[in-house]
Amino acid sequence: MPPVEPAPSRYVFDLSEAPPGEDFLGTGADLEPATVLAAYRAGAFPMPVTRRGAMGWWSPDPRGVIPLDGLRVSRSLRASMRRFEVRVDTAYDDVVRGCADPRRPGGWIRRDVAAAYRRLHDLGWAHSVEAWSVGPEGRERLAGGLYGLAVGGLFAGESMFHRERDASKVALVALVDMLRAAGGAGRLLDVQWATEHLVSMGAVEVPRPAYLRLLARALPLPPPPLLPPAPTPPPR
Repeated sequence: MPPVEPAPSRYVFDLSEAPPGEDFLGTGADLEPATVLAAYRAGAFPMPVTRRGAMGWWSPDPRGVIPLDGLRVSRSLRASMRRFEVRVDTAYDDVVRGCADPRRPGGWIRRDVAAAYRRLHDLGWAHSVEAWSVGPEGRERLAGGLYGLAVGGLFAGESMFHRERDASKVALVALVDMLRAAGGAGRLLDVQWATEHLVSMGAVEVPRPAYLRLLARALPLPPPPLLPPAPTPPPR
C-alpha cells in the first residue's frame, strides 16, 4: 500500500537563502510527520544539536550520496553476503534501537527522534533493511541493518549499525539492489555526509544546488517496493 500523506505542516523549509558551504540551518519546528516530510522534500533533515537541547535542521553542503551505479562491493563483502539473510521491515524498532545505542560513536538518536520516525514508519514512509544470521545455537539473530525514509524516488538513509562484521554493509548493498530493481534511473540514495566508511563503498559529495536538482528529479517517482531477495537460510 502507498504511504499515508499527513495533513500539511505549518512549517515551510526554504533553502534558497541557505549559506553555501554551511550544513546547519537552524533550530525549532516540530517532529510531526508532515514537518519531517516537508524538510526532506526541501533538502533538509532533523538532527539534535545536543542530546538534550533543541532540534536542529541540517542540509549538508556538500551532500553525501551513493550513485546506484557506483556502489563498490569488495570481494570480501561479497563473501560475507552469503552469511546473512536480508529482510525489510520485520524488526524496525530493533534496528532503530541498534542505531541509537549510546555506546556507539556518534549515537545521536534521541527518544523524540525515534518516536517521530516510528510514526513515519506506521504511515509507510520509514523502513528498515535488516541483515539476519543464525548463531551456533541455531537461533536467528539481527546482525545489523539500516533505516531511512522512502519519499518518492528518494531514499534518505538515516543510520546503520552492526553486531557482526559486514552486516550493515550487506544491508546497504541489498538496499541499492532493491532501488535498482525498482528502476534506478532518477532515484536518489542520500547518505547525508560522505564518511570515510561510505566513500569506500562509492559515496560521493555533491554541492547543495546539484543535490537539490537530483532531489527534484527523484521526488515525483513512485516509491520503491523494497522487495528483498528470496529468503535463503544462512549457513549454520
